[in-house]
Amino acid sequence: MKNILVLGAAGQIGSELVPYLRKFYGSNAVVAAYRSTPLTTEIREGGPCENLDAMEADKIFEVVKKYNIDTIINLVAVLSAKGEANPVKAWNINMGSLINSLEIMREVKGAVFTPSSIGAFGPSTPLDNTPQDTIMRPTTIYGISKVAAELWSDYYFLKYGVDTRGVRYPGIISNVTLPGGGTTDYAVEIYYEAIKNKHYTCYLKPGTYLDMMYMPDAMRACVELMEADPKKLKHRNCFNVTAMSIEPEMIAKEIRKHIPEFTIDYQIDPVRQSIAETWPNSMDQTAAMEEWDWKPEYDLPAMTLDMLKVLSQKLKK
Repeated sequence: MKNILVLGAAGQIGSELVPYLRKFYGSNAVVAAYRSTPLTTEIREGGPCENLDAMEADKIFEVVKKYNIDTIINLVAVLSAKGEANPVKAWNINMGSLINSLEIMREVKGAVFTPSSIGAFGPSTPLDNTPQDTIMRPTTIYGISKVAAELWSDYYFLKYGVDTRGVRYPGIISNVTLPGGGTTDYAVEIYYEAIKNKHYTCYLKPGTYLDMMYMPDAMRACVELMEADPKKLKHRNCFNVTAMSIEPEMIAKEIRKHIPEFTIDYQIDPVRQSIAETWPNSMDQTAAMEEWDWKPEYDLPAMTLDMLKVLSQKLKK
């Protein structure tokens, strides 16, 4: 049985992952840590919570001792577009929270799950069927910090025996939480606007392919990797995982199957477009499939049907 501390529990992934983990491991086994963004009612009332700054190692260690934590899931990150606005701040937060997590779990001989991202790749990386092991020269501070996180996590496993694990998430599409300044956010926004206004103005060009994943698959990938047999893991901190390679017109076409009057036009954001063009069109996830039996459950039609159903009910309230 794991006792888990989730740093960044109020973020896009954390706000859905915490309830998911509590169902899997038990309500009292998962501590939700947040700083300024308030937690959802479901998280606050569903188990232990702590107001905690991921940059303050001493306070994190106090919480670890208080709840006998043996696993930290570190979701603290300044995302790609926001990171470019203040790269030094983004680096300090992204790396500070990671090093604190690794050092504390080294002390208690625990585990750390840290998600990486397709942002870890760069313009010199093969864009199609991007290999698991390939050249990685990102051009954003977010991507640079993710490559560093993969390497630091490998180092702590090899040097100190910390059970570090992680996946390279693609863009994550959620029907619960709004996005937080990432390059792939359009793939969430488009569904909200389709229901509310029957129209969406996209900030990426048509034909901009990016890997995406529905949140239920993203959460399942986290737990399945955490539960995987360590003897079978060769990569540990950098597994490519994905569910679909899509571009804006593909989503629009799928939405029109349910909302025929939906329209889309384009007003390109040069910052996010330039970032997207350095990321993979599609990733090879063979390593995850072979080493811990990973397989996504949602494709674009299934995700679109569920997104529109859930959001339609949500927006009526």
